[in-house]
Amino acid sequence: MLDIRVIRENPEEVKARLKPRSGDAWKLVDDVLACDEARRNAETEKQTLQSERNATSKQIGMLKKKGEDTSSMEARVREIGERIRELDLAAEESSAQLTSLLMNIPNLPHAECPVGADETANPEIKVWGEKPAIDNPKDHVELAAGLGMISFEDGTRITGSGFVVYRGAGARLERALINFLLNTQTVENGYQEVGVPFIVKRECMEGTGQLPKFEEDMYGTEDQQMFLIPTAEVPVTNLYRDTILQESDLPVKMAAYTPCFRREAGSAGRINRGMIRIHQFDKVELVQILKPEDSFRELEVLRSHAESILQKLGLHYRVIELCTGDLGFSSAKTYDIEVWAPGQGQYLEVSSCSCFTDYQARRMRLRYKDADGKNQFCHTLNGSGTALPRLYVALLETCQQPDGSIRIPEALVPYFGADCIRPEQP
Repeated sequence: MLDIRVIRENPEEVKARLKPRSGDAWKLVDDVLACDEARRNAETEKQTLQSERNATSKQIGMLKKKGEDTSSMEARVREIGERIRELDLAAEESSAQLTSLLMNIPNLPHAECPVGADETANPEIKVWGEKPAIDNPKDHVELAAGLGMISFEDGTRITGSGFVVYRGAGARLERALINFLLNTQTVENGYQEVGVPFIVKRECMEGTGQLPKFEEDMYGTEDQQMFLIPTAEVPVTNLYRDTILQESDLPVKMAAYTPCFRREAGSAGRINRGMIRIHQFDKVELVQILKPEDSFRELEVLRSHAESILQKLGLHYRVIELCTGDLGFSSAKTYDIEVWAPGQGQYLEVSSCSCFTDYQARRMRLRYKDADGKNQFCHTLNGSGTALPRLYVALLETCQQPDGSIRIPEALVPYFGADCIRPEQP
């Protein structure tokens, strides 16, 4: 969440930076200020009354020793006690309301973030490789069906729409991709692999910013206190919630494979055909925890780690920077990496790399002790390294052969165990 001191000291600047984002969160700033003032006034009055009560109590003791009547003073002490209890309740209510307001205000965009209303204003900042020349390319649904790799019908039958079942070479390719992604990020790029639970507490979802804003998109338990994770970002970043790290501990770099669960599956149409937008999917996530002065520089490095996957697989892609109107709720700056899928005739997002500044760290009380011994909030980064369904789609459609087979990129062969997936012989 945002630092209340920043809002208190520069409310108009905060509003100005929030206005280019989607939604009307900037309108909450005045509510925050009013709530904060009420809370502080209650605390100030309480402190004044406590001082009066202490002084009066001491005076009562002195007068009683002299045998003097103190009944009126004792009545005042009781009156003060009642008022302090009222102020405690008021301050507690104001604090809860203030927290709720702050939890619903997004992060401030980076000063150089492109300004725009929606994704149409996202600038393309890099293109790698060339679109493959394939005559009449088939899409992944047709290719997978012809090779018996994926069953959309089985997924729907046993769970519902938006779920898939991998079979044979399809399951083997999924497993090979997971191992390839993890090995690349841990062995080559220096991330520590972590294995985390796929269910987290509500406070963890709040810590990384998924809640309360996106609760309807999440799979929660009946009482909404536990959730299936929408991304490994949630459990991995929360490994350090309520923690004070030493400066020498930073940066922390972690990579994790998890399945991800999201209710939202988009509207009907070609963009959602097959595996492109499903409710359960696999992903390897990259998370970094670091000092504030390093965060935006390291975001560029993290992005290169995600890009390296597509380069190794020889897949054409582009990088766009998200404008203010398309920026994620918790992010200050985000790059999306989009891979070309010939069968779709369009780019598909496979990675989103973001810097959250201290926004998540404040929500989960993640700090480090600096050289002067002072506790400072960390900055957090994360990026998909990468998400598998759309990577899988792009790989099948890019590597398709005229005979219906799929060529396995050289970098993936050691993990898959063969250089081609061929139709089964009748």
